[in-house]
Amino acid sequence: MTGLSGNEMFCLNLKGYSPGELVIGNSVFSMGFAGALGAIGRGLMGGEVTEITNIIHEGRIEAFDRMAREAQAHGGVGITGVTNELRTFHGHSEFLSVASTVHRGPAARGEVIEFSTSADGQELYCQLDAGFTPVRFVFGNVAYSVGVAGGFLGKLKSLARGEIKEFSDVFNRTRHLALDRILAEARAAGADAVVGIETRTVPFAGVHEMLMMGTASRHPALAVRQPPQGNPLPYEPGPSPNKQAAYPAQPVSSDLTNEEMWNVVHMGYMPLKLVLGTAVYSLGVIGGIKAMLRGFARGEIPELTSLVYDAREHAIGLIRDEAGAIGADDVVGIRTHITEFGGLLEFLAIGTAIKRVGGLTTLSPSLPPQAIMKDKDTWIGEHATQIDRPGGAHAAQTGAR
Repeated sequence: MTGLSGNEMFCLNLKGYSPGELVIGNSVFSMGFAGALGAIGRGLMGGEVTEITNIIHEGRIEAFDRMAREAQAHGGVGITGVTNELRTFHGHSEFLSVASTVHRGPAARGEVIEFSTSADGQELYCQLDAGFTPVRFVFGNVAYSVGVAGGFLGKLKSLARGEIKEFSDVFNRTRHLALDRILAEARAAGADAVVGIETRTVPFAGVHEMLMMGTASRHPALAVRQPPQGNPLPYEPGPSPNKQAAYPAQPVSSDLTNEEMWNVVHMGYMPLKLVLGTAVYSLGVIGGIKAMLRGFARGEIPELTSLVYDAREHAIGLIRDEAGAIGADDVVGIRTHITEFGGLLEFLAIGTAIKRVGGLTTLSPSLPPQAIMKDKDTWIGEHATQIDRPGGAHAAQTGAR
């Protein structure tokens, strides 16, 4: 009884793994009256709403831990395709984790779970072949609100055209908080990388949650230097002296798909850091009126064209600066997202900074076709989703990508 597809089973078989059992863990939570009041109070101030962040984090952990215990009871060496969903019904919230176990070769007695990963079978093949050893599924989240103060100042400033710094600052802080927390989980697990990061933003209890999920991993090119004997100074993780990259003193991070990461590593590049930048802009009252009047006629609306162009370039400039500060060679996989709220526009740019490493490549010269084939849905319904099906390219179906 497995959630792995035929393509996933084929790929994992090439790495010596066989399918195990489908495993599920869930937890239903209530905010509680006191927690709701505290959340409202903090929401008025703007920024992170810690009560909601904590309860979501606790619920996600409970669901994952129950799934992991079920996996250990069934037996296996790994847990693949881990999902971590949040659903709301009857005023309560259900946290749900679904995955499939794998065995090393035929199933055997006494197996112990060695790793968990958000990667499905095809993605796990790409990770392994790129030299990454999975350690555990990790996530970082933050629940945030613009708040009354930020909203009031933002509304006043939205009367003029340009960036609304109050909103930009809130969104930048919260997005980097989620990244910091997923890296902290990876560091605690003894990993030197978080790969395949998937980012989501979802509304919850009157605020928004930003969630990053990925796989804490290890790679030989990221092995830490051991401190000299008797050296009282703290040492920073980094590559061996013969490596050409200078890695930051934290796990590297990447939101490239695992297939993309395989290609990047094959060309001799290693991910350095997921970089992101946010800018919130307003067209302003005068610009809004002009745009509205021009909307009655056919043709370009210059006010909107220039605003969108300037804002997008600003967001891209933020990630360019962040990548330059850590010595990256390039930023790849750049995507920009635009979200409208309250008459304002949020521009988010996100990508992965990379650096060339001498002698780095993949284990295989090419990927098998089964590693990149996307499974076709065979259940089509009005409310059908992929979140209950671990393994089969769930990230591609439900994630931000």
